[in-house]
Amino acid sequence: MDPARSRDAALWLSGAAAVLPVVSIAGFEILLGAALVALLMALRTTGKPWRWPPVMLPLCVWVGLTLLSAAASGEARAAFPQVKKFYVYLMLLVVVAAFRTVSEVRWVVLGWALGASLSALWSFVQFARKYEAARAAHQDFYRSYIGARITGFMGHWMTFSGEMMMALLLIASVVFFSHDRRWIGWLMAAGVLIAAALIASETRSMWGGAFAGAVYLVWMWRRWVVLAIPVLIAILMLANPFEIRERIVSVFLPHADTDSNGFREVMRRTGWEMIKAHPWLGLGPEEVGPHFEQYVPADVPRPLPNGYYGHLHNIYYHYAAERGVPAMLALMWMLGWALVDFIRTLRRLPKKAEQRWVLHGAIAVTIAVLLGGYFEVNLGDSEVLGMFLAVLGCGYVAVLSAEPLS
Repeated sequence: MDPARSRDAALWLSGAAAVLPVVSIAGFEILLGAALVALLMALRTTGKPWRWPPVMLPLCVWVGLTLLSAAASGEARAAFPQVKKFYVYLMLLVVVAAFRTVSEVRWVVLGWALGASLSALWSFVQFARKYEAARAAHQDFYRSYIGARITGFMGHWMTFSGEMMMALLLIASVVFFSHDRRWIGWLMAAGVLIAAALIASETRSMWGGAFAGAVYLVWMWRRWVVLAIPVLIAILMLANPFEIRERIVSVFLPHADTDSNGFREVMRRTGWEMIKAHPWLGLGPEEVGPHFEQYVPADVPRPLPNGYYGHLHNIYYHYAAERGVPAMLALMWMLGWALVDFIRTLRRLPKKAEQRWVLHGAIAVTIAVLLGGYFEVNLGDSEVLGMFLAVLGCGYVAVLSAEPLS
């Protein structure tokens, strides 16, 4: 095969694989495999070496400690779903190996904006149907909606809102920092749709993540504009679209079991008991749910609050309890390493360097995911994980493309 055509095929398949988590998990997994095969063929044709992300050491430690935890648990077969999920981590390797320029990354962000916009539009239809159903049944909309929120193309509102959060922050980074103004109007329109869908999802953890990432972006763009953020929140609460005011207030004044405040407190306390009992290797992958009841503190009232008890709804508690504190720290090491690499590259880039929007976007998304991860095991969700790893990969494309400037 012609080397140029071979590389183009690998590039297009990798880009499509990066975009597809916002549309279809099955399509993503298929195209990720196809992209990997195409990349191997392209490298063989061109004779060029594989380009690895600098975070391979902590990534390998994270994988190794997970496998060790699975072996030590005595339930290796039960751990298979989590071991199998390491396939998704190939997304990081594929993006770094396939992409070479910021313009290629930009096309991926355009793809995310399109996919997220279509998912957002479908979520508005879902919202209207849910609203009408609650009205027809004479139900309180807030209480009926919180347990069955909009999902867009995804299977769960947490997945949907996590993807909307990342897509919105990436769009904002392009609008704020890119000097290539093509497609800006379309991206801003997509951003409005995606922001509205994120608000309508009423997922507080992703609101918090989006807020933190947005504050970072605005601070790096025009610091004085940060003062307008509280004003915008106040306007939203007064206008109260999608009953947003009631949801914000629920952070401090929950509606009994309708909101998850008490449930999450039980999860954290129980997770802490698991960590104290098994600090080094954890209970084992997939073992938190089956052993949850035996670690619930004795002073927790029964029956337990409504909620899903299969995982701890917190990446820090969950991975430490499931795989051990060293494994959780290895994952944080990987993400911290990436953040340091992105920040260092930003500091030495000229102000007009096009890599800046990619790096700012990757930093904002990482901040958002880390904050949102305190309230949900977002990195345990293959769709969110796949998109996030692609974002990290895009950040490293910007880092590596800037290397001649050092």
